[in-house]
Amino acid sequence: MPLTPPYYAVIFISTLGEDTAGYAEMAERMLELARLQPGFLGIESAREETGITVSFWEDLESIRQWRDQSEHRIAQELGQSKWYRSYELHIARVERYKRFPDRY
Repeated sequence: MPLTPPYYAVIFISTLGEDTAGYAEMAERMLELARLQPGFLGIESAREETGITVSFWEDLESIRQWRDQSEHRIAQELGQSKWYRSYELHIARVERYKRFPDRY
């Protein structure tokens, strides 16, 4: 996914707890909603024992609006109360992008 810097990356690192009922459906819904959010540029995700999701955004205001989106707020609350054993959130400004091999 070639993006032209500068842009922002929201890095979400999580460990699921025992009760994951409804988690996959909510994750799909959040992806649908994020794609509709102004300023959303893309997403990459991997999950094994630890999940890592990196979403890319045009600016900090777009990230704030996504954080405050009403359905996303519900997902955040369920994540804290039900699904996640732990998580970390990092927000970083991306100054440089490089890909190997350069296919674009």
